[in-house]
Amino acid sequence: MSNTTDANADDGPESEQETGAEQDPETTQAALPPEHPPSEQLARWLNSLVRNRDNGTLAELRRPRVKEDAHIRAGWYAPVEEQREIYERVAFLFAVYHQGADRAHKGYDTLGGAMRRIGSRIGRGPKDAGATRLNARVVSSRSIPWRHLQHAVARLRSCEQPPPSWSQLVEDLVRWTDREAKIRYRWAVDFHKPWRATRSPLRKTAARTTSVPTDQNT
Repeated sequence: MSNTTDANADDGPESEQETGAEQDPETTQAALPPEHPPSEQLARWLNSLVRNRDNGTLAELRRPRVKEDAHIRAGWYAPVEEQREIYERVAFLFAVYHQGADRAHKGYDTLGGAMRRIGSRIGRGPKDAGATRLNARVVSSRSIPWRHLQHAVARLRSCEQPPPSWSQLVEDLVRWTDREAKIRYRWAVDFHKPWRATRSPLRKTAARTTSVPTDQNT
């Protein structure tokens, strides 16, 4: 009896182990959300501040000379300590652009591409003298030109134009001194690339459906 009891007792843990082994690890991993790059994580957090109307945290981020809790939180998204300042200062630029905003702007393009939108109806980007001078100051700086970057973001805000991609801005500034990345050159190319006329989808559709010859005998 004792042997039978011991054998049955041993079966319990083994059965539990077998039950656990039947779980599909791929299914478990698939249930986990994919991890985003650190720069994208920072951008998502910043956008959530605007969506949740966390004006207090955004106001803290606009005071770069005083290290508030908000700056520390932004810096923790940096994967290495050497990049902490970049993450904190991009958070500052984000807060400057979104001062008084009622919705978050994720932005798009590099900063060079974004500066093409600076100007007025008379001319923007290379056709605007102020934007051209600002771009020249930015791309000619060997160190990160924080003051000029702030000016560029402020000009985009005043012109009511979309900002650059915040995650892309972080990644570009991290590689600012990397000769192989050629960030300054790429920004200059994006700023000066020629304007391309785009046809409206409605006009394209109309062009395809205009007077097609038909057989009158049918």
